[in-house]
Amino acid sequence: MSTIGNQIYTAKTFKLSGLNGISDKTLEMHFKLYDGYVAATNELNEKIAELIHDGDVTSPVYAELTRRLGFEYNGMVLHEYYFENLKQNGTGTPDKGSAFLNAVEASFGSYEVWKNDFVAVGKMRGVGWAICYADPRSGRLSNHWITLHEEGNIAGFTPVLVMDVWEHAYLLDYKPADRPKYIEAFFQNIAWDTTNARLRTVRGVAS
Repeated sequence: MSTIGNQIYTAKTFKLSGLNGISDKTLEMHFKLYDGYVAATNELNEKIAELIHDGDVTSPVYAELTRRLGFEYNGMVLHEYYFENLKQNGTGTPDKGSAFLNAVEASFGSYEVWKNDFVAVGKMRGVGWAICYADPRSGRLSNHWITLHEEGNIAGFTPVLVMDVWEHAYLLDYKPADRPKYIEAFFQNIAWDTTNARLRTVRGVAS
């Protein structure tokens, strides 16, 4: 992954105080972590651009910085997806007739089957992300486990619902063994309107 167009990124602000089961203290820590990914992405972009300008693209330094950029950049973007699909006073379940519910039922048969699968992915051992993707070719949804931000992402698929299951996302609120409680709290705070909006950008998905 080469430098991303010499782009300078600015950390976004998310108003999520008062979530159900995810404390403001956890969010404060999480936002600082996200800010770190933004800063690291900008720093790596700058260093890589300098090496490209100097023609030093065969050095081990260039190779290591370029590899690292995938981790930092995806860490930034996945956190933005995660924070953006949370909201205060969530309903817990998607509205009947919504784009997300329709896509889930078409892909899994029922919302319950989809949720059981998504939760199972989120409970898998290790740290990472549980992500529901939409296939732009068929419009079908599928759930996937992502490890180090850049490992396991499905090329060309659109992230529709992103859940952070690294321990920093819940450790101040729940013990490591209580990850299922965090996952249920996550569901109480999903911004389903955001998932619907993401689906509307996917070809082959009915709105």
